[in-house]
Amino acid sequence: MNDPDAIRIGTAERDDVVRILGAHFTEGRLPVDEYDERINVAVNAVTRRDVRALFVDLPPPYPAFMVPPTIAAPPLPAYPPPAPVHAYYPPPPDYYYSPKSKVVAGILQIFLPFGVGRFYTGHYGIAVAQLLTCGGFGIWTLIDGILLLVNGGTDGEGRRLRD
Repeated sequence: MNDPDAIRIGTAERDDVVRILGAHFTEGRLPVDEYDERINVAVNAVTRRDVRALFVDLPPPYPAFMVPPTIAAPPLPAYPPPAPVHAYYPPPPDYYYSPKSKVVAGILQIFLPFGVGRFYTGHYGIAVAQLLTCGGFGIWTLIDGILLLVNGGTDGEGRRLRD
């Protein structure tokens, strides 16, 4: 039995054929008399060959047993090969530090109390505030200059000031 169309069909296949012919009828592809003829042939069909003749001039959908089997994809390997390892090179030490000095920033803050040290480091918002308030009457810029000398700080890009 090498011919797949010679295989006998059962009630489930006949019901599937009738349902799909009904879909083609509701979409207007079959007139009433032709639909009745095809239903009679489907109900009395014995083999797949009898049913296949009903769908020769119709587009999909087709009954499931008429659709050709799909080709299975080759199986994936159980363990994929490991991803290539890339070496990590840390950035140079200068990457984390600003080219600006905390000593220069602190001295500028103390001796020129109008936010000049903050302009130097790139913190323009603080510098303008100190300029407009005259450095908090000199107290704000004095404390800020001492903190810059003792603790350092960052530049406008967030890098640590050099010693």
